[in-house]
Amino acid sequence: MGGAVPEVWISAADGCDMVRADAVVMFRMDHTGRLTAQLRDEAKVSVTLLEGSSGSGHPPADFHRRLARAIAELADSSGAHLIRAESTDGAWSWISEAL
Repeated sequence: MGGAVPEVWISAADGCDMVRADAVVMFRMDHTGRLTAQLRDEAKVSVTLLEGSSGSGHPPADFHRRLARAIAELADSSGAHLIRAESTDGAWSWISEAL
């Protein structure tokens, strides 16, 4: 295999937990805006990344696709990165920062 694979981490719902992006095999977003990630393991463990409808509003229907795009873009970079969801005045986005 070529060079080192960059580490991309996703901050879970409250920021207390992080999931390594390469451990995720599926994102699921339900009608409430709850976003979960299914991990690559035999138990098919799911981790909640966003709780869904809350005081900060509902994320857009394609928010899970935006996360996949952000992960793919960071995969071409160097170093470790953290991606987290942010809602500012009702506008949702994925923010990345170096670790």
